[in-house]
Amino acid sequence: MDKMTHIQPPAPESGPNTAMRSILVIDDDKLMCMALAKILMSAGYSVVQAFDGDEGLKLYRAQNFDLVITDLIMPDKEGIQIIRELRKENSQIRIIAMSAGGRGGATDYLKWARLMGAKQCLSKPIKREDLLGAVEAVLALS
Repeated sequence: MDKMTHIQPPAPESGPNTAMRSILVIDDDKLMCMALAKILMSAGYSVVQAFDGDEGLKLYRAQNFDLVITDLIMPDKEGIQIIRELRKENSQIRIIAMSAGGRGGATDYLKWARLMGAKQCLSKPIKREDLLGAVEAVLALS
């Protein structure tokens, strides 16, 4: 199965701020990644999915995204490493970090993500309105 999927959104249900905004979603949990993509597409965003950190970084380097949403706990390359590398390449990048936790709990991981440069942090499971609210808030930042 292909590691990444590009999905074009249907007509937006939200305002003009969502039109043609591109979002990269990185999560090794394929069902979560697809669920987030579906929510974002229904709001009118263009979404590209990566199912591991290395693939996410490759996609980011190949395409200009308005926002990156990354899980923090993944095999191979964790979200904190992804945030660090992305911020090194582009200090203005907009990132949302998400986590269900792990041994340290979601709160600890999300604190680290915020310190590393994530603009918003979300604990899984993520409600539709929380996701869209975070995306709109981060995209509104200059």
